[in-house]
Amino acid sequence: MSGSPEATSPDHDGDGAPRDGARQAQPGHLRGKHILLTGGTGFLGQALLEKLLSSYPETRVTLLIRRRGSSSGADRLATLLKRPVFAKWREAVGPERAAAVVAERVSVVDAELGSTEVSLPGDVDAVIHAASTVSFDPPIDDAFRTNVQGVIDLYEAVKAAAKDNKPHVVHVSTAYVAGARKGVVPERSLDHDADWRIELAASRAARESVEWDSRRPAVLKRAIADARKDHGKSGPRSTSTAAERRRVEWVEKQLVEYGRLRAQSVGWPDVYTFTKALGERVAEQMLTGVMPLSVVRPAIVESALRYPFPGWIDGFKMADPLILAFGRGILPEFPGLPDGVLDVIPVDIVVNATLAVAAAPPPVDEPAYFHVGSGARNPLTFRAMYDSVKEYFTDHPMPDGGRGQIKVPEWTFPGARRVERQLRTGERVLSVAQKALLSAPANKRTRRWQDDLTRQQDQLDFLRKYADLYGVYTEAEVIYTDTKLLALHRALPAERAEEHGFDAGVIDWHHYLQEVHYPAITATMRRATTGRRSSSNALPPLKRSPNGGDVVAVFDLEGTLVASNVIETYLLARLCDLPRSGWPGELADLVRKLPRYLAAERRDRGEFLRTFMRRYAGADEAGLARIVHERLGDALLRRSHPEAIRQVRKHRTAGHRTILITGTVDVLVQPIAGLFDEVVASRLHMRDGRYSGFLEAPPLVGEARAAWLRRYAEHAGADLPASYAYGDSYSDRPLLEAVGHPVAVNPDPHLYRHAKSRRWAVAQWKAYTLPASDAFLETVP
Repeated sequence: MSGSPEATSPDHDGDGAPRDGARQAQPGHLRGKHILLTGGTGFLGQALLEKLLSSYPETRVTLLIRRRGSSSGADRLATLLKRPVFAKWREAVGPERAAAVVAERVSVVDAELGSTEVSLPGDVDAVIHAASTVSFDPPIDDAFRTNVQGVIDLYEAVKAAAKDNKPHVVHVSTAYVAGARKGVVPERSLDHDADWRIELAASRAARESVEWDSRRPAVLKRAIADARKDHGKSGPRSTSTAAERRRVEWVEKQLVEYGRLRAQSVGWPDVYTFTKALGERVAEQMLTGVMPLSVVRPAIVESALRYPFPGWIDGFKMADPLILAFGRGILPEFPGLPDGVLDVIPVDIVVNATLAVAAAPPPVDEPAYFHVGSGARNPLTFRAMYDSVKEYFTDHPMPDGGRGQIKVPEWTFPGARRVERQLRTGERVLSVAQKALLSAPANKRTRRWQDDLTRQQDQLDFLRKYADLYGVYTEAEVIYTDTKLLALHRALPAERAEEHGFDAGVIDWHHYLQEVHYPAITATMRRATTGRRSSSNALPPLKRSPNGGDVVAVFDLEGTLVASNVIETYLLARLCDLPRSGWPGELADLVRKLPRYLAAERRDRGEFLRTFMRRYAGADEAGLARIVHERLGDALLRRSHPEAIRQVRKHRTAGHRTILITGTVDVLVQPIAGLFDEVVASRLHMRDGRYSGFLEAPPLVGEARAAWLRRYAEHAGADLPASYAYGDSYSDRPLLEAVGHPVAVNPDPHLYRHAKSRRWAVAQWKAYTLPASDAFLETVP
């Protein structure tokens, strides 16, 4: 085999038509070869597979695909082939022929690199290792498992399967393995002293070490305190679950920090580039002198310039979130050098280069290195990228959800230090504002403030995340030469260069960005934001229950169904039973004990109910029932939310089983009990016809409501994922999370924030306009 692809005529059937929908002019070195491809479900891997299917009809492909859940590698391949990247190939081959072609030419090995042993076919001619973690900041052990241990596992399997064969290994890396440096980076082996064996062992030990640290008293105390503050009212199980979730999050955060700091301490910006560099060293040490090795280092891979069609992209890549954020007006500044090079390269150029490299194996003892980027001969500066994006979104502004169009910001390129100061100031201000709002009363105005604050927090979090991740790339003062790659391109016969060429110098940045890339990545978002504003918080539609009662609708009472609370209901009942001369004493006693009640409410809803119900001690059961029937019922109905009553009736019309769950005493909810198929309320203990002030059983509050509902569903055969729940307090969160259709009604600030983050429906229900004072006057003598 020679060092460059040789010119051949296209592969044709006997009648001169291209076989299997193939495009013209296939490199001869891959004709009839067997290619092992990893990472075939990823962005670059999909494009490589499409090119092999459409342009190399006599080439067989083995894909290494890991099982995901119950889906085997073969299942995932079948799903993969339905994606848009293969649409033109399917059309050219014909739908009925496509499955047969895949069965004939493509096989799958179920395996996960870094986790399982890999058994490969022995007749492979070339290996293209394109699998990699796609995150810049994964936990350190995850990054090493994929990018280092995965390389070891694959190449051990390749050597074991090859025996006397010597397949050409094409190791796909990244240009940024050069690390944090300035100047020109040549196409050659990396110059560093990092020992991948020691670093791999340390990464494995890191998780065990951090797991142990996460169980130390100081960390656990902090997790418990934070969980109790946010979830204490929901119950002990919710609190312990939240505490454990915080511990796990702490572990992951520490491991991410381990990776970032270790990488930076030895000259790489992040653990992604660090482990990719070590993966190269693994490949060199394992394969040099054993089989041909080529290392391909793409820069920032983005949407296709031409193939399989202009603008094809799978998901958002490195630059895309920043482009979209700018277009949406949420990126007021970003750290970056205006004259720094943003080394972007279309995916089809990377595919062509990778396959040309695969067809040109180097000597066994001389690995080859190729940079695939644009920065050396066709540079795109960060300032030019900004000007291009600004021009595009000025001419084609993003819709603002029915409120017009978004105006893009003006960047001044103040530098990383100033942007960092702005970030820190914004984070401090928003933290103080968030704490203040969570303590404020729940009303329409504070919810609007909460929405505004959430939007600002999201924007700040976005800027912080991407400034930390990508700031170093937008401030890079480095050029990756592509002399060797250009020589390989120029060795292509003229008739093949059009379709199989990979010269980055041909890219017209204005055409590619303005007419290909930007329209491709903004299309979905434009469709999602055009027209009316998002209705994600609208009430879920009610579907009629076909089986009668398998769907339930659960309602809280105070704040949800009626605009009153336990204290107000007690006052209504108590003042009805007292002459006016006794009112001042009752009100004074209530005011005097109110701090005690509020403190109990903040700690635990159940504690508050037990404490407050003592006020019923000595009350006559029959007398209270009479007051409720004759006077209190009308007052309670006046305080109800008409929308809530209508919603209950809609559920009943739909055949749903309606349930009321409340901590209020059962006798007090009798006026509205007829609306529900089931009422679950607190019951007061009685002695000789009078209430003792104690409860008969623990009140159903917080997570106890969710537990009751799950048990009820088991016995009644209810379908909770199809069911509904309505609540107004953050303590109702466990109940709302137990069903498939939760609705936050007039939510308190904590529940409102949680509901918005989960995209739950939020309802604003109003009571009748009759003031509470009038209700008192009309109810009492």
